[in-house]
Amino acid sequence: MELNYINRAIEDVVREASQYFSVISVTGPRQSGKSTLLKHMFPEYIKYSLKDVNVREFAENDPIAFLNQTKEGMFIDEIQKVPALLEYIQGIVDDNPDRKFLLTGSSNFELLGGLCESLPGRAGVFELLPMSYKESKERIENKDTNQILFDGLYPAICAGKNIAKLFYPSYVKTYLEKDVRDLLNVKNMMLFTKFMKLCAARVGSIFNASEVANEVGVDKKTITHWLSVLQASYLITLLPPYYENITKRLVKSPKLYFNDPGLACYLLDIESPKQLDRDKMRGNIFENYIVMEVIKHRYNQGLEGGVFFYRDSNQNEVDILLKQEGEITAIEVKSAMTYSSNFEKTLKQIDTWINVPIANKVVVYTGDFENTAGEIKIINQKNLYQMLRNHL
Repeated sequence: MELNYINRAIEDVVREASQYFSVISVTGPRQSGKSTLLKHMFPEYIKYSLKDVNVREFAENDPIAFLNQTKEGMFIDEIQKVPALLEYIQGIVDDNPDRKFLLTGSSNFELLGGLCESLPGRAGVFELLPMSYKESKERIENKDTNQILFDGLYPAICAGKNIAKLFYPSYVKTYLEKDVRDLLNVKNMMLFTKFMKLCAARVGSIFNASEVANEVGVDKKTITHWLSVLQASYLITLLPPYYENITKRLVKSPKLYFNDPGLACYLLDIESPKQLDRDKMRGNIFENYIVMEVIKHRYNQGLEGGVFFYRDSNQNEVDILLKQEGEITAIEVKSAMTYSSNFEKTLKQIDTWINVPIANKVVVYTGDFENTAGEIKIINQKNLYQMLRNHL
């Protein structure tokens, strides 16, 4: 039986943008569902994939003829493989605003840079990450937390078309063979693999490039460059510290998260959901999952930024600060199933650390007890999306 398409939360904002922009661009990691999303939303557009060698050669050798194959809409997949097309698209939409182009890309170095230079004000640009709990709820709500973390939220897994133990080895191998060789001249792939595993071991932690460089055996500049490639390939997110109206000295470095918890589990050599119960990284992986749920909520509204963490020189820390519509929501993440009043400790003190009113305070954990009536809301992780939807 063929599995049905899973609706994506970003559809509404993409559809709205398509009324105002001649070009719609959706970027994100490989296998996040970019092409499937656009094919579902705009079935009338003919798709041309630049992964196909023949199609790519045509686009490179005669870009004007390639772009004029259709009179109305055109869907170009993996546009970063022929970034020169963007300049020609600019000329076409300037002369004929009714021409429409859909673009996807899985590496944002060339694509986003080219969009900014060639299509300023002409393109609606969106980022599509692996699925959120909200999007995949009907498929995964019966899974326990460990299973969700281990499986991750790539569409193929959520739709039951693949399984984690097969998907992630293939995914990493494909990434190393394609994206890394396209973006880097890595002479020793074993060192780069070691670097990725060390990044996974630092999920939810402040990223120290010098420390990682010493462990890998390369210089700091190389680590910084490799890190930028992981970002450009949409494998990791660097969460910035909150910095406005602060009364204390702050940590200035970002925290590192993978864009999918299943990928982090694979790189940490976690081989089953049961192994997570006794793995020292379980709390970090759960935090990774929740942080990315908040970031996906922003992306799916067509918004960027607005998600931070707080840490000062006295080691006071709050996992997530969400800034939306001028209000700050402070979120503490706990992987335990048993609620403890200690979970609220930092949320009770945060008003003395930040000179901005905190509109909402939330504890997200894995237990069943919930309380949304008090000053500090206590919610199970599976209900986080409802709180975000209601702007807390």
